Amino acid sequence: MHNRQKYFIRASFAALIFVILGYIVKFDPRTLQGFDRAVQSAIRGDLPAPLTTFFRTITHSSTLLVLFVVVAGFFIGRKWYIEAGLLAFMGVVDLVLVLTLKNLYQRPRPSIKHLVVETGYSFPSAHSLVLMLIVGSMIIIAHQRIKRKDARYLVEFLLGLAILLIGLSRIYLGVHYPTDVLASFVLGYGILNLVFPFYDELRFEWRFKHKQN
Repeated sequence: MHNRQKYFIRASFAALIFVILGYIVKFDPRTLQGFDRAVQSAIRGDLPAPLTTFFRTITHSSTLLVLFVVVAGFFIGRKWYIEAGLLAFMGVVDLVLVLTLKNLYQRPRPSIKHLVVETGYSFPSAHSLVLMLIVGSMIIIAHQRIKRKDARYLVEFLLGLAILLIGLSRIYLGVHYPTDVLASFVLGYGILNLVFPFYDELRFEWRFKHKQN
């Protein structure tokens, strides 16, 4: 109970931050302009061609879909059904939230030069949210499944870096404000903390049941 409460407090705090950001985006977006422009200028720089190609590649939707299918297939192949179910569940949560929140806030995309073609509203960042949920879940699974500390830390670091790079790519490519990405990371963090106690309990029950059979 104590551990579950800890995760719920984290989720509640993240939800509060997201709601505050969402309120500002909806009713007083000019408040965020100074922060957004400063971060955009720092990240985009003079738009070097190699960096543009790199960010275009990693942020492509097909790249993310392939990642999801490969990892989910690996989990199923290893008979990690609860882990595969977690990824699928997070994918559904992402889809529902993105469709709902984008239409709720209806924030136009940045007026700066876009380096990829994107349509629809800007807030929150769908790419950043799905990576936070899916890759964040993979970090949790890696922490539970990889026994060697050095290998576990390396995998967790690389997965965390992937989340960060995707978030940066959305800002660099000009299709999202930094606060779009920040809000997605905060929301994703909250959802991970909300879901984790239930997932962990289900995983324990599944493993216990199958050890008995």
